[in-house]
Amino acid sequence: MAERDTPYYRRDLALVHHLGFGFHADDCAPGIIELLRPVRERDGVVVELGCGSGLLTRYLVDAGHRVIATDASPAMLDLAKTYAGDASEIRELVLPDDPIPEADAIVSVGHVLSYLPVADAIDRALVAIAEALRPGGLMALDLCDLSYAESLPDFPVRARVADEWAVITERSKPSPDTFVRQMAVFLRNEDGSWRRDDERHENVLIDTSRVPGLLVEHGVRAKVGTSFGGRVQLQEGLHAIVGTKEA
Repeated sequence: MAERDTPYYRRDLALVHHLGFGFHADDCAPGIIELLRPVRERDGVVVELGCGSGLLTRYLVDAGHRVIATDASPAMLDLAKTYAGDASEIRELVLPDDPIPEADAIVSVGHVLSYLPVADAIDRALVAIAEALRPGGLMALDLCDLSYAESLPDFPVRARVADEWAVITERSKPSPDTFVRQMAVFLRNEDGSWRRDDERHENVLIDTSRVPGLLVEHGVRAKVGTSFGGRVQLQEGLHAIVGTKEA
């Protein structure tokens, strides 16, 4: 896949995300690892969707899990192979159409499914997750609720600057179920000059309260919450979906 054909997390933004935006994986990891304790005890397989650069993958592997880490971004996968290369497997997987490997647990953080183009695609991905789970298997992921954009601080432009990189983000909400980030990404080259890349990220917001009803039709009993069970609450409007497939 050509670099410019990749809509999200090309080389430069993937690296900036890895270097400066690992806090969400740090916050979610303790709760998810605790949820996965029974899976670890039976040496089950964990599939991670949207592994990015391997930030959560690293926690899972260090906790002793057998992890198949997947992502749609080739640039992210390249980083993950360096940062968490001792995972059982790291591979490209594009939702909702690529088959999800059968697993004892399926996890995902960073509202990965919210990057799908329409709500129907999110539903299809949720059904695929339910069907890929083995009996007794666990799913844990986060999704952007319709309230997500309303909960953010009221300033449309935000910048973060480090010694070797910078990112400027302009946010908008063109419709009640769409949240957009337009990002200008700057990285310093080896000769001291700077390069720029621009990405537009569109997230689909859904009524997450309807997700348990969808999943139960496919054998998974799930709840919507504000955390994965750890001390840290998710950002307002970002909801945790945790469920177990009937044995």
